Amino acid sequence: MHFPERPHVITAFVLIKTDASRIPETAEQISAIQGISEVYSVTGEWDLIAVARVSKHDELADVIADRLSKVASVVHTTTHIAFRAYSQHDLDAAFALGFE
Repeated sequence: MHFPERPHVITAFVLIKTDASRIPETAEQISAIQGISEVYSVTGEWDLIAVARVSKHDELADVIADRLSKVASVVHTTTHIAFRAYSQHDLDAAFALGFE
């Protein structure tokens, strides 16, 4: 049985400090950016964490530096690029869509 290959996906976690009075609006603006799959409001030092998923490293610059960082209420970001996923549950569910 032949299964289609999974497309290569680069995942980055972007920790975001924002204007505290605009967290919901900022999260909505960021979630509308192509390449951002999820945005979470969180407790602690950071206000939001966004998950970027792209197929090429160059696209990270477009998504994070050229779009996300330029959202007016974003004050500071720190980006962590994932090397390896140890839990396949979410990835398997995402890639199973459309396959029989």
